[in-house]
Amino acid sequence: MRLAGKVALITGAASGIGRACAHRFAREGCRVVLADRDEATGRAAAAELGEPHLFVTLDVTQEAAWAAAVARTVEAFGRLDILVNSAGIGIGGDIETATLASWRLVHAVNSDGTFLGCRAVFAPMKACGGGSIINMSSVAGLVGDPDLPAYCASKGAVRLLTKSVALHAARQGYGIRCNSLHPSFVQTPMVDRMIATAKDPDKARKQIERAAPLGRIGEADDVATAAVFLASDESKFVTGSELVVDGGTTAR
Repeated sequence: MRLAGKVALITGAASGIGRACAHRFAREGCRVVLADRDEATGRAAAAELGEPHLFVTLDVTQEAAWAAAVARTVEAFGRLDILVNSAGIGIGGDIETATLASWRLVHAVNSDGTFLGCRAVFAPMKACGGGSIINMSSVAGLVGDPDLPAYCASKGAVRLLTKSVALHAARQGYGIRCNSLHPSFVQTPMVDRMIATAKDPDKARKQIERAAPLGRIGEADDVATAAVFLASDESKFVTGSELVVDGGTTAR
């Protein structure tokens, strides 16, 4: 029960890493608000957890939607201790084939959405005497990928936004910590789609598995477990840092 008494708002919680975080946090005693643009799948995910956990519809690119989601969280539970900014998208295409529209869409969700989330939770976290913000970046925010310029740039933005937020909160004495998580390929619907749409899906899967020295694709729960640490008081002296969960990919 490492998160007992705490309340978390998790975006992208209908599937993938966000959903795994919701399940893991609930098992650790946290009351969880699952947020996602996909209402049907999000409500089903919340129903799996049962009461007191709940679902809110949230398009992370919309400032008013963030205000409503945070207000609903505080209304339901009286506080907000943890934010996991897990909503994200990736669109392929190298610098010659990527479009301005796809660039803007990826940044709207991954960069703007994380910025809006960080800003939206400061007031309720300050009222609680502190909190933990966990921003989902990627190994693509640390190293480049020739076929993902928009994704790499957006996740790099998340990495440095995290440090700015952490320093501001520390300087003001708010007790709010902010850290970034950097997974590599993880078995999620987004990665499944990427493999399925490859010219040779079997070859693509084997390449992804070989990319990690540990020899496998990560599991969403691998990342959720790391998120529990950053959300808990065990990491009370950790802020502005990067926690890499990549099976050794960036060690080479």
